[in-house]
Amino acid sequence: MKLIPATLAALSLLTTVVHAQTPPPAAPAVKLPPQAPDVAAPKLGPDGKPNPAFIAAHERFVKIAQEGKAQLVFLGDSITAGWGSKKDIWDKAFGAYTPANFGIGGDRTQHVLWRIQNGELEGIKPKACVLMIGTNNSATDSAEGIAKGVTAIVETIRAKQPQAKILLLAVFPRGSKPDGQLNAQNDKLKEVNATIAKLDDGKNIFFLDIGGKFPVTDGKLDKNVMPDFLHLSAAGYQIWADAIGPKVAELMK
Repeated sequence: MKLIPATLAALSLLTTVVHAQTPPPAAPAVKLPPQAPDVAAPKLGPDGKPNPAFIAAHERFVKIAQEGKAQLVFLGDSITAGWGSKKDIWDKAFGAYTPANFGIGGDRTQHVLWRIQNGELEGIKPKACVLMIGTNNSATDSAEGIAKGVTAIVETIRAKQPQAKILLLAVFPRGSKPDGQLNAQNDKLKEVNATIAKLDDGKNIFFLDIGGKFPVTDGKLDKNVMPDFLHLSAAGYQIWADAIGPKVAELMK
């Protein structure tokens, strides 16, 4: 059967449309080398390049720092970043201190270390910094390595902001789904907390473990406080605010 020119043209157009609608194959993921918990590094994406969302948040924090207004700085991961959705509790507890929240979801110790080495502590002179970091390292890094990462962050804050008091929080407890049973990662974090507690010098660095404030029944975390057994509900943030409020007030004098 012979195809008339119009039919050939239609088939050609159809082929072009199909090819145009077919997405190009995804770039293969790059095998990333492990990041040491005590060596500053930006968060990387699957392509091995700095994660765009991480860089955007970092640049936003740098601008806030450059404004020079913040007197109380919170540093951490998604648990710290979560204060952003609990503005009423945040404002009531810390609003009088001109606070800044420099928390980024998924951050590990090396990421916070990179951030504060690259502008987030420039242009401001806070009276105090609240630091809680390390839970995202717990699946892959040793307790010793995580503690070294936290120590490097504390030392960097001291070097860049010698006037600032550091409220170093023990890493919060975490549990396994579906019932919140305290797990091996939680045991590792206990080791981390025992090590970083020794950084408390009673003068510039103050360690505070408020993990016991979060309810545990039969070895299980309370879902009403930690819905996914890691991040906090409003009730959890209220516990946090109440637990550190007196110490923050003391450090902000």
